[in-house]
Amino acid sequence: MLQSIHIQNYALIESLDIDFHPGFSVITGETGAGKSIILGAIGLLVGQRADIKAIKTGANKCIVEARFNIRSYQLESFFEEHDMEYENGECILRRELYASGKSRAFINDSPASLVQMKELGEKLIDVHSQHQNLLLNHEDFQLSVLDILAHDEEELQTYQGLYAEYKKVSRELARLQEQAEKNRQDEDYIRFQVQQLDEANLQEDEQEALEQEAETLSHAEEIKSGLYKVDQLMASDEMNLLSATKECMQTLQGISRVYAPAQEWIDRLNSCFIELKDLSHEIINGAEEVEFNPTRLEFVNERLNLIYTLQQKHRVSTIRELLTIADDYRAQLNDITSSDDRIQELTRLKEATFKQVLEQASVMTKLRTQAAKEIELQMQAYLVPLGMPNVRFAVEMQGKKEPDAHGMDKVTFLFSANKNGQLQNVASIASGGEIARVMLSLKAMIAGAVKLPTIIFDEIDTGVSGSIAEKMALIMQEMGKADRQVISITHLPQIASKGQTHYKVYKEDTEVGTNSHIRQLNQEERIHEIANMLSGATLTEAALNNAKALLNNESI
Repeated sequence: MLQSIHIQNYALIESLDIDFHPGFSVITGETGAGKSIILGAIGLLVGQRADIKAIKTGANKCIVEARFNIRSYQLESFFEEHDMEYENGECILRRELYASGKSRAFINDSPASLVQMKELGEKLIDVHSQHQNLLLNHEDFQLSVLDILAHDEEELQTYQGLYAEYKKVSRELARLQEQAEKNRQDEDYIRFQVQQLDEANLQEDEQEALEQEAETLSHAEEIKSGLYKVDQLMASDEMNLLSATKECMQTLQGISRVYAPAQEWIDRLNSCFIELKDLSHEIINGAEEVEFNPTRLEFVNERLNLIYTLQQKHRVSTIRELLTIADDYRAQLNDITSSDDRIQELTRLKEATFKQVLEQASVMTKLRTQAAKEIELQMQAYLVPLGMPNVRFAVEMQGKKEPDAHGMDKVTFLFSANKNGQLQNVASIASGGEIARVMLSLKAMIAGAVKLPTIIFDEIDTGVSGSIAEKMALIMQEMGKADRQVISITHLPQIASKGQTHYKVYKEDTEVGTNSHIRQLNQEERIHEIANMLSGATLTEAALNNAKALLNNESI
């Protein structure tokens, strides 16, 4: 539970340190004194969005830090899951907000995300403000209350797992059916493309060879003439490179006996002679092989035109890319032929999963129905002493046409405060004071079902007074007995007098500005505070006596 809070440079608070105690505590103070500021600071600790406007004027940053005792609340798993140190049952939440807009969060001095802080904060503090009464308008809130009191966490988790799987299979089936329909519409087109590419009988390396052959065939006469000319230059009678080279070797042979370098030149010329002779044979063979073949040229050009046309059509530049496109089309055809089997498989899986969802939803409905009866009895027991002798409270459950993430149950809280009055949706007919009493009763039941360390009520007493307020205080007092801490921010002396600990929020004007403070009151100060709440600014003897009477009648 909450042990202490330190607030620095937040709104009107320059520096504030306050210790809190178990049981039922009350906070009082004039309107505008800063009670909402303290709640806002606590909100930062449970992951609420930070606003740099909350930083006290002139300060660079604000700090809100709270210390909790969590020994009795089995929260070790949270710290293990998030790899944080569990420090002997103590927990410190700290939030720092900078004027630059930067915000930092810490759990036991370890940096934490706001999601982590919110998750842990919701396990430590429940702040019930006036606007939360509007939650009665929401079906989700009414259903969540019913689930809490039904203790169906495991069953709900099982259901939601099945429902998530059902939705996943449904989405996959719908996607596959849509794709299959689209593929069927495109099937003729795809088959034509595959047929056209297959009939082309493309070979990955043929384009370059065909382009080279086309060049050769197109210039056959030019090539043949050139090769014959080279042959004549190498072996003709007028200019015979071979004969001249041979004659050079013979001449050098004649002087090799008297001139030593000649032998090396003979060897080198002999190598040239052999190479030239071999080259001469290749050139003349090439000349004989090159022929102008219009039939072959026509075939090569047609083949190239086919390749170029297919490349242009599919917007690629290589045969490899065309072959890849053909493989892709074949894969699409395979998907078309195989998708029916997959669709049938998913359809069966969807039906089986849906059946499991309905079965688990039925389990949920049974548990909720039992809890609904208990809620009706408990609400009657809470509300009758709170000034509603003729109250009727009912939990209406109706089946939904289709399951959703919460099951098959539509839950509505019905209410009537008047004798023989027609039961109607509680949010639409209850007055402000009635809603306050209904919400307090629901919170009391929830507190009994959930081990929540600290509950803060922000003016839960709206619209009530007198003996009803006192009875509401007794409910909160009772809630604070079960290893729990209940704090009520109130304007009513009947509630303030029932607190085991009493804090007062007040403002103080200084030369540099206005500061909000909070302090714990002693018994004498409590008498004067409650007397002020009874009579206003002017203390009367009657008000003081009345305050003493209220405090003396305190039920602890």
